[in-house]
Amino acid sequence: MNKIELYNDNFQNYKRYNIPKAQLVVADIPYNIGTNFYGSNPTWYIGGDRKNGESKKAGKAAFNTDFNFNIAEYFHFCNKLLKKEPKTTNGRGRSSDAPCMIVFCSFEQLQTVIKYAKKHGFKNHIPLIFCKNYSPQVLKANMRICGATEYALLLYRDKLPKFRNGVQTDENGKNIPGTGKMVFNWFTWERDGKEIPKIHPAQKPVKLLKQLIELFTDEGDVVIDPCAGSGSTLLAAYELGRDAYGFECSREIYTKAKNQMLKNLDLQMRIG
Repeated sequence: MNKIELYNDNFQNYKRYNIPKAQLVVADIPYNIGTNFYGSNPTWYIGGDRKNGESKKAGKAAFNTDFNFNIAEYFHFCNKLLKKEPKTTNGRGRSSDAPCMIVFCSFEQLQTVIKYAKKHGFKNHIPLIFCKNYSPQVLKANMRICGATEYALLLYRDKLPKFRNGVQTDENGKNIPGTGKMVFNWFTWERDGKEIPKIHPAQKPVKLLKQLIELFTDEGDVVIDPCAGSGSTLLAAYELGRDAYGFECSREIYTKAKNQMLKNLDLQMRIG
């Protein structure tokens, strides 16, 4: 039975929980845009209609950490949460078992994330783009091109990370070269259905997270989300048979994640 644990705590305090090192660390870091979070979003207005005047979200931040999130500090701790690279390879034409990180961030943060990632040993990166068929910037549709993409960086140290693109395996469980499908660096952003509760304003779809987790981990591997938010990463990992650990500072968001997103998980799940 895979283990799922969510802590109402800062990831900097990870040592007190004695959690195992991760094959994949995935997180959506705060974008540091403060009170501009809802700037062109319909929720700025009452009922989403700009004819109705400002709603209570006008000029408000989405969450308290979206002002001064320390990216350097984040990488310092996440580097310790991730497994070390294996010293040996799996042979020519086969993926290594090296770990990696996926960091969702704003377009403006990309170069800053790359810079601090290198300082903490993550010398390599692959940009990921997620294409939506909608935009939260609809209120400015008559004024400018509206953003309908999300961005992330796949970060790794030296070896290309473990990669599972639907390959066939031999009798020893090793992937057979040339049997997997090509995976592009852009993904379709498919929204979750009504069965997934909407808890966090920057919540990522469980379907999308499952796609990423399947690509870079095997069943039984450990996934850690240092900024767990709604708990969608933990749910995605659980449904794929991975162990998952998450940290969420906000008591309000943590409680919603526990009581809504993760409420139907097996009773062996521990909510710290």
